[in-house]
Amino acid sequence: MGEAPLVVVMGISGVGKSAIGHELADRFSLEYADGDDFHSEANIAKMSAGTPLTDEDRRPWLADIGRWLHEHDATGGVISCSALKRVYRDVLVGAAPRTYFLHLTGDHELIRSRMEHRDHFMPTSLLASQEQTLEPLQDDENGWAFDITPSPAEIVDEFVVRAGISQEDTA
Repeated sequence: MGEAPLVVVMGISGVGKSAIGHELADRFSLEYADGDDFHSEANIAKMSAGTPLTDEDRRPWLADIGRWLHEHDATGGVISCSALKRVYRDVLVGAAPRTYFLHLTGDHELIRSRMEHRDHFMPTSLLASQEQTLEPLQDDENGWAFDITPSPAEIVDEFVVRAGISQEDTA
């Protein structure tokens, strides 16, 4: 690879994007950002009320995340972002073409249980909407899907192997 990794940890709410993102960023001493921090107050209020976001709602949010990726292209970085649809991921890749996607997937009941036991604006009532909206990574996209059952360290280990990342890439 030869460059510090630039990674979007993606998936529906409750899969552990933040935990995996922190693990990966810490492993390579990279900056980490949580995509939730890029949402407008209006988007957070809408989701908190149990209303799914529209593509129009997401447009400025995705543009901001794309800018973050572009600004970290030279140094590498890790950001969590649901990136549920291919068109959303295309926006991110358009801003930073070397972006990798680490797609977290898992059993519905496990994800629901995780969502019920955390303090977050996203209600469990939106889980079905997110599952319906999700378009898995396609063969021509730069990334892989990982089951959420293993530990964060194990998931990151497997991602590092698949992406061909070495510690020297971040030196």
